[in-house]
Amino acid sequence: MQQIINFFLRNKTFLLFLLLFSLAIVFTIQSHSFHKSRYINSANFLSGGVYSTVNDINTYFDLKEENLKLQAENNRLRDLVYNNNIKTNLAVDTTTKTNYKTIPALVIKNDYALNNNVLLINKGRQHHIKQDLAVVSPKGVVGITDRFNSKYTTVLSILNTNTLISAKLKKSNHFGTISWNTKSPKFVQLTEIPKIAQIKKGDTIVTSGRSAIFPSDILIGKVKSYQLDQAENFYTVEVELFNDMTSLDHVYIIDNKDKTQIENLLNNSNDQ
Repeated sequence: MQQIINFFLRNKTFLLFLLLFSLAIVFTIQSHSFHKSRYINSANFLSGGVYSTVNDINTYFDLKEENLKLQAENNRLRDLVYNNNIKTNLAVDTTTKTNYKTIPALVIKNDYALNNNVLLINKGRQHHIKQDLAVVSPKGVVGITDRFNSKYTTVLSILNTNTLISAKLKKSNHFGTISWNTKSPKFVQLTEIPKIAQIKKGDTIVTSGRSAIFPSDILIGKVKSYQLDQAENFYTVEVELFNDMTSLDHVYIIDNKDKTQIENLLNNSNDQ
């Protein structure tokens, strides 16, 4: 306390000057509209800058919540797209309730340099994930769900020699099978396209919808090159993937609730 008193005694002249100078500024601002307006504008500029910075900080920390909202909205729109595709492609009664449902997920591990690459996503049994569900990204096919526990699921990547996906030329509906020859993570191979198909470089390849896993017309890639097989009956097509399989983040799992019924019917037909 004594040190504070001594400080004021030592600097009383300077402190008195500061007090009188401050009072002079206040009286000047109050008595002159020009000075007052300049002060207000300066104060607003400073406070506006502070509020803008605070808002930018709040916006940054709200990004996660906003991303979740956007993902939920994308999910809803994807449900509409896939279900409308089913109604159109199968020519069912428009009053029929369709059963494609999408579930958003995050890729937390991604292999792409092996022969049988697997991804790990942050959704599992408690999120209604099952085996053999389609996994896609906004750019196209990613893979098929495999093993799972309550919280996590492994996905057989499209870059996996065990993954076979029915696909077609978008412009003509000639269909074949997508597989991977392990040479590059940028390309997969489409086989069994008949010789009569008119094909050219740049043609779009999509899912055929001929299985209970993938809806039709989900993007896969574009034709890079093609050649006839040894018997010259079918094309082998080099397909450049739309997805960058080395950089995956948000994905969607597509659940066809009629999948079991469709597969049982197909299996019974094959047994006859």
